[in-house]
Amino acid sequence: MPRPFLLLACLLFFCLVGGAQCQAPPQGGAERSTAAESLTLEQAIQLALANNRILRIASLDVSKAEDTITATRKQRLPDTNLSLLGSQLLTEVRFRVEQGQFGTFPGIGPVPADTTSITTPRRFNAYVVGQVAQPLSQLYKIHLGIRQGEFAREVARQKLRAQQQSVINNVKKLYFATLDTESALEASEESLKFYRELDRLVGNYVLQRVALKADGLDVKAKLAKEEYDARTLRNELATRKEQLNQVLGRDIRTEFTVSPLAEPTWVETSLAAAQARALTQRPEVEQARLTLKQAEQDRRIKKAEYIPDISLSLNYLSPFRIEFLPKNVVAVGLQFSWQPFDWGRKKHELDEKSRGIEQARRALEDTEQQVLVDVNEKYRKLGESRALVSVAETARESARERLRVTQANYAEQAALLKNVLEAQSNLASASHEFRKAVLAFWTAKAQFEKVLGESQ
Repeated sequence: MPRPFLLLACLLFFCLVGGAQCQAPPQGGAERSTAAESLTLEQAIQLALANNRILRIASLDVSKAEDTITATRKQRLPDTNLSLLGSQLLTEVRFRVEQGQFGTFPGIGPVPADTTSITTPRRFNAYVVGQVAQPLSQLYKIHLGIRQGEFAREVARQKLRAQQQSVINNVKKLYFATLDTESALEASEESLKFYRELDRLVGNYVLQRVALKADGLDVKAKLAKEEYDARTLRNELATRKEQLNQVLGRDIRTEFTVSPLAEPTWVETSLAAAQARALTQRPEVEQARLTLKQAEQDRRIKKAEYIPDISLSLNYLSPFRIEFLPKNVVAVGLQFSWQPFDWGRKKHELDEKSRGIEQARRALEDTEQQVLVDVNEKYRKLGESRALVSVAETARESARERLRVTQANYAEQAALLKNVLEAQSNLASASHEFRKAVLAFWTAKAQFEKVLGESQ
């Protein structure tokens, strides 16, 4: 094969493949389209926290708990009740007043002078009953109910925190996957440029009978495979972006590009410190603690049922169209309500609440242990993924050097074109493994931050 063709092929290969396909997704920075929005990881997280539909639904649970607390506080205020009964008498209402029932007076005699009957005929009548009762002894029970509502509100907030962390973790994983796919697509497009030019050159030399037909077929096979890979990557990238847009709570058709990340760095924390942070920050642990407090508060509420209900009561009664009865009756006093005998019902209900406390306590212990297991596993995975990055980076550099040597040998006619293509394929494979290792590291780091209970 003529030396000009060899030198031109090597130079083209070195410029397009050696520089482009060896890039790693988190560090690479090929020039991107200016038409699409450039989205950083921090911006993506903020968008998700503000617009994610699942988080909006979860935040409503917190608002509902706030409404419950406010409604319980209103029970401290006087309770008003007004009822109106309209009815048709089926029997006459009779009042019998005996002779002299109101006394006997000098000069006029007994009042009434004769036994008298006062009758209300069968007709439509009405009763108006009103009551205003200010709770007294019930204020303690209401206070316990408010505290229980506050615990429920905190549980809802912790559930919202857990959902936020889950969404953040999902955003990170989709962001890293999108970044990896974008970088792989850029490298594939650069390889396509090389293979197309190389196919044109080798095709000309095959026609001139200065290159083997097998060389031309090898190049065409590589070109077809690269075109297929590029098409697959474009489809994958479109899917990744749609998934990320959906998590961000915006139109899935929104165009954007992702910004490169920094070099992978090892987390600067010890395992013991990570365990302590997780036990303090994990919403699952806080939920378990609040559940225990709820169980204890529930027992106090049940025990408070032994306290009699005492209220300051103002009562009003007004019967209409009933003869002889007063038209307005107003009274004020203390209203007392108590159930002295319940045949042991309250005691058994109290025992049930005590067992609920024991269940919540054991659940808290189990949750703490599960969190520690989770932290330990993710901590080890993070170390493994960081080590894998180093291994993949070394393999990539080795493949890059082998390609350089093969190119030099090919230029000296000491190697075949097949050897160059094989070396290039090995470098592409090593670069792909490096991208996978970096993606695995960032994913492992995101998982580790999640098990620590980080909110960002």
